[in-house]
Amino acid sequence: MGTSGHPGAPVAAVDCGTNSTRLLVTAADGTPLVREMRITRLGEGVDATGALAPAAIERTVTVLRDYRRMMDDTGVGAARMVATSAARDAANGGDFLAAATEAVGVPCELLSGDEEGRLSFTGATASLPPGLAAAERLLVVDIGGGSTELVVGRPADPASARARSVDMGCVRASERYLLHDPPTAAELADAGAGVRALLDAALGELPEVPHGGTVVGLAGTVSTLAALEFGVREYRREALHHRVLPRAAVHAWRERLAGEDAAARLRRPGMVAGRADVIVGGVLVLDCVMDLCDLADCLVSEDDILDGMAAGLRRPPAP
Repeated sequence: MGTSGHPGAPVAAVDCGTNSTRLLVTAADGTPLVREMRITRLGEGVDATGALAPAAIERTVTVLRDYRRMMDDTGVGAARMVATSAARDAANGGDFLAAATEAVGVPCELLSGDEEGRLSFTGATASLPPGLAAAERLLVVDIGGGSTELVVGRPADPASARARSVDMGCVRASERYLLHDPPTAAELADAGAGVRALLDAALGELPEVPHGGTVVGLAGTVSTLAALEFGVREYRREALHHRVLPRAAVHAWRERLAGEDAAARLRRPGMVAGRADVIVGGVLVLDCVMDLCDLADCLVSEDDILDGMAAGLRRPPAP
């Protein structure tokens, strides 16, 4: 579970996702020291080819070398690095794991979808608003590039959470269904039907969440949607964390973004380069989840799998 280090030294968590590669370094007391996100599109084309492209591996490894330097500069003592959907699905995923391990000097673990979901739940529920923190049953949805993790549990007892991973995220939905820019009505209809069927099957295997409640949404699609909704031009964590997106707003943005091309989306204040071409697929996933579960709003959480990993590293080992 990562490298061990000196008690009291900073810890680092690295997440090699399908669309982005991210780093979190925290002090021993949990204070964030470094948060970095680079869109590297590791999973580019993997849905069609079944393999990671050499250029995508190189892009990601280059960023990981930068992250290693940042970790050294902050005196990191313990670290954990994981890879998720793209590496799970690729025939040459092992090649990436080896290259990532060499770049960072920490074993790159290949997480299962369920493991990914539980770590995301732990991170997202650690500091919720009081009303949600006391909930008996809460849904967390982590919309990645290649997969979406659905996790239902009690925030006070993250270990009891149950997770299901769906092989559909913003990149996969875009590459599989949304082939024109902007997508055609037929493509959007096919995407909606396909995404909805996968989510419905996964949700049917999880405990039901109260209708009319709140889903906690994680990852870049949700953050970008909040930036668009609330006019946050440049990313500021404090301006997005725990903002609330009503269901009507999510649906309206789905329609609005699907009706314009990627260049027009990129001109919108708050849109992030590297996300404009895949955000329609991501918003479609969130909209379908909220519709299937009849949820009134989405709490935007900037705490996620990285926070869950870092918390595990700071926790003293069991005797």
